[in-house]
Amino acid sequence: MPESNSAFSRVEFLVSAGITGGLPPEDLPELAFAGRSNVGKSSAINALTRRKRLAFVSKTPGRTQTINFFDLGGKGRLVDLPGYGYARVPQAVRAEWDQLVGGYMSTRESLAGVVMLMDARRPFTPHDENLLAWLRPAGKRLLVLLSKSDKLSRQERTKLLQACQARLASRAFDAEVRLFSSLSGEGVEETRALLDSWIQAARAENKKPPEKGN
Repeated sequence: MPESNSAFSRVEFLVSAGITGGLPPEDLPELAFAGRSNVGKSSAINALTRRKRLAFVSKTPGRTQTINFFDLGGKGRLVDLPGYGYARVPQAVRAEWDQLVGGYMSTRESLAGVVMLMDARRPFTPHDENLLAWLRPAGKRLLVLLSKSDKLSRQERTKLLQACQARLASRAFDAEVRLFSSLSGEGVEETRALLDSWIQAARAENKKPPEKGN
């Protein structure tokens, strides 16, 4: 896709929303990024948008406790969900995360797809499994990015990709799986193109006329 037509060619911070509300209207397709704390989610967002500090890369896992929305040139929105699974976060904060993110995932009609990041060296942690359990009934498009793939050898990456694809397929997940590294650039262009196609498909679906009788 030509750069000028990509939803990622123009991106701006829109708003941060907390547990009390403040979410933007559900008038554009949204792509939500989710992942364990310190998995490389912010770095992935920065790489995909070609921005160095669009999403803040914190050295303190568990820091972000709001949902951050970014406008994609009026074509859609990128949604940065707070990271999960950091042991030092108090129980009350973890409960707030469940309410905030769980509520968004289960009720947001404009959610067109979820990008879930897993550390390529430690995929399918118990917290990852919990998120997958949340996503199953939602039936949304799902892309699993195996982040920090540059830490593995070529042979290890190939085996990992095949194993993750088989594991998701065995559980009836219709999911895309990609190796991804914000440092080496592996998977960045392919991921951007896929997410562009998701936004286009969601926009086309929203333009369909209502069925007769509705």
